[in-house]
Amino acid sequence: MSELPTRLIHHAYEPPAGFAAPQPGVFKASTVIFPSVAALKSRDWRRRDGYTYGLHGTPTTFLLEERIAALEGGRHCVLVPSGLAAIALVGQALLAPGDELLLPANVYAPSRELARHEFARWGITHRFYDPLHAAGLAAMLSPATKLVWLEAPGSVTMEFPDLAGLVAAARAKGVTTALDNTWGAGVALRGFEHGVDIVMQALTKYPSGGGDVLMGSVTTQDAGLHERLKLTHMRLGLGVGANDAEAVLRGLPSMALRYAAQDAAARQLAQWLATRPEVAQVLHPALPGSPGHAHWARHCTAAAGLFTLRFRDDIADERVLAFCDALRLFKLGYSWAGPLSLVVPYEVAQLRGGGRGVLVRLSMGLEAVADLQADLEQALAVLTA
Repeated sequence: MSELPTRLIHHAYEPPAGFAAPQPGVFKASTVIFPSVAALKSRDWRRRDGYTYGLHGTPTTFLLEERIAALEGGRHCVLVPSGLAAIALVGQALLAPGDELLLPANVYAPSRELARHEFARWGITHRFYDPLHAAGLAAMLSPATKLVWLEAPGSVTMEFPDLAGLVAAARAKGVTTALDNTWGAGVALRGFEHGVDIVMQALTKYPSGGGDVLMGSVTTQDAGLHERLKLTHMRLGLGVGANDAEAVLRGLPSMALRYAAQDAAARQLAQWLATRPEVAQVLHPALPGSPGHAHWARHCTAAAGLFTLRFRDDIADERVLAFCDALRLFKLGYSWAGPLSLVVPYEVAQLRGGGRGVLVRLSMGLEAVADLQADLEQALAVLTA
């Protein structure tokens, strides 16, 4: 090896083994090197006793999968590029033409649109159920129903479902259940403890915590379900970058602390806002009077740091939007669970296909609660200006 390029590419030095540090190593690869033809032929990408190709796993992604499985109380996990990709993967792996999907009436809007468009084109039908009433779901289940989608709580309107009742109804008919646990994050809520079959999460939110990563996970306890998900995952070519996996690994150790801080901030501000004359209702599962509060109390040990405001009916929508614009510390932007507090207005008509008015979702960052309250107070003045 006399030529410089060859010497640099095939340099013989190997660093000593035994290096240990607080953070795990970051392994990046598309190509994985095999020691022999026999090794290349014998390795199975579906197993974790070796490596075959970067898309199928590296030490970094294997480690994150194991930690997310532990967080959720599961045994198997696959990583995908976003929370919505996790939602789509579950449907693509489990549903076929002629099957029916049941969704909560307050489902995350992109989940609804996925069912209305892509799934519908593939011959998969869907209907909506009331997540607060398990008996209603039980009456809707049919031989065509193959998947019941669960959210706890519902997107934006924050109703907490009768999770145990819904799961029991589905299980009685042999129907698979899948829970979007982004809000509970494995901290406030662990779906497998309530009989859920599949738990997905947008790791973009609490596990990352920095507002700078897009990633999702799908976790199972059952090996057969995991195999179906993993095969579809492979055929779709899904994977995540090592740097993003590292960012989530760095965020996990502080997640419980961040969750608790944002939970405390949200409750304090929600309780204060509930006393304001401009506010008609604060939608927060941990507050008595919020839809599904009793279900939250039965299922959860904590609550995420976000809630939704409904202002008085006599306050014009334009004033509500002006309130959002007037906020200084709460920034206008989607997502939540990062260091910045965020605000987003939602038109009720777009959420449910009916109704009027504008709801405002607030998500807590890590700022001082007194500063956030002062920001809200100065912005509330525009509602009656």
